[in-house]
Amino acid sequence: MFERLKGRGFDILALHHAEAIICRDMPAAQADIEHALLDLDIPIVEIVGGGGGEARLTQRLRRGLALQGWVKRNIQVRKLVRWGEGEEEREVASLSHEIDHVKAFGADSSIFALELEWNNKDPFFDRDLESFKRLHAEGAVSVGGIITRGESLQGNMRLLLRKFADDHRIDNLEHLDAFGYTPTRRQRDLILTRAERSGDFRQAWVDAFVSDKFGEATTHWRKLQDRVLRGVGNPCPLVLIGIPSSSVSFDY
Repeated sequence: MFERLKGRGFDILALHHAEAIICRDMPAAQADIEHALLDLDIPIVEIVGGGGGEARLTQRLRRGLALQGWVKRNIQVRKLVRWGEGEEEREVASLSHEIDHVKAFGADSSIFALELEWNNKDPFFDRDLESFKRLHAEGAVSVGGIITRGESLQGNMRLLLRKFADDHRIDNLEHLDAFGYTPTRRQRDLILTRAERSGDFRQAWVDAFVSDKFGEATTHWRKLQDRVLRGVGNPCPLVLIGIPSSSVSFDY
């Protein structure tokens, strides 16, 4: 499953019979996701000038999935009880979860729920996985999926940004203005302090930038893998996809 993505370096992990369900009941889901990800391109300048709000990468992925019918849904489950003949139904439980990308497949309308977690705080993984677990228990979702930064991308982030800094001879904060990077006062102080201590402005900026923007407490492959391997989201069938460092481009 997802052999073409694996060939491009994507991390793929399927749990709780997700592979069997997708291959048998929703092979079109695999085709949709591969179509959205195979030609994924992340210009390094987008990482540098990401700023606030939703990343442009995430926006592009959302549009691509939406064009294939993966739309945002607020999935609601209500439990009603009637105590006897002639009695009114009473609601005894309800739950509601907003999922960014949902699509039904096959004659039985098996539901695939998909979330994109490019760069959030890592507790968002707990939210997503618990949502999938509850919705699966109620029969509202067949498979849950999460796309996030892969192991190679997280591990190589400093190398990628150092290449950018070397390519553009970034030797002071003013050189970064053209790329939309506007550090806060705290970030400026941190970068300048590190640069003064090490004598290497480029590496000082890279280390401060990665620690601040893409640190260990953000959403990336290892954080996600740790959670599912200790049972978070179990027993919902899950498909996890990690975006590789090879997706980053340097076409200036």
